[in-house]
Formats: sequence, C-alpha cells, structure tokens
Amino acid sequence: MKPLLLGGVLLIILGAVALVYQGINYTTSKKVVDAGPLQISHKETHTVPLPPILGAIAIAGGIALLVVGSRKS
Repeated sequence: MKPLLLGGVLLIILGAVALVYQGINYTTSKKVVDAGPLQISHKETHTVPLPPILGAIAIAGGIALLVVGSRKS
C-alpha cells in the first residue's frame, strides 16, 4: 500500500475516534500521607479535551491524502 493512502486512512480513523470520544482521560495517583507503614494515596482523574473541529480537520486531511495518493498512480 502506498504511504499517502495509508496516511489518509490513518487520519480518517483518528479523526473519527476524536469525534466519538472528544477527549482523553487519564488517572494519576498521588501520595497524601506516607508515615512508615501507613500510606494514603489519592487518585485524580484528568481530562484533555479534543475539540470536534480537530477531528473534522483530521478527516478532511485524510480524504485529501487519499485523493492525492490515488491521482499519483
């Protein structure tokens, strides 16, 4: 498969995922108390929002790569 076609398909898939999930969630664990055998930790959930326009731009870029890749042959 040609690199442009593969890149176009990947961009379309990533754009669709960005439109569906609209953000990336991750959890961090932080120690609150560490006194010998007693340890207390606190889990925090963080969200990195992905705007829908980013997904739309990725899909449009993927379609453009597919068109350019198919014309080169």
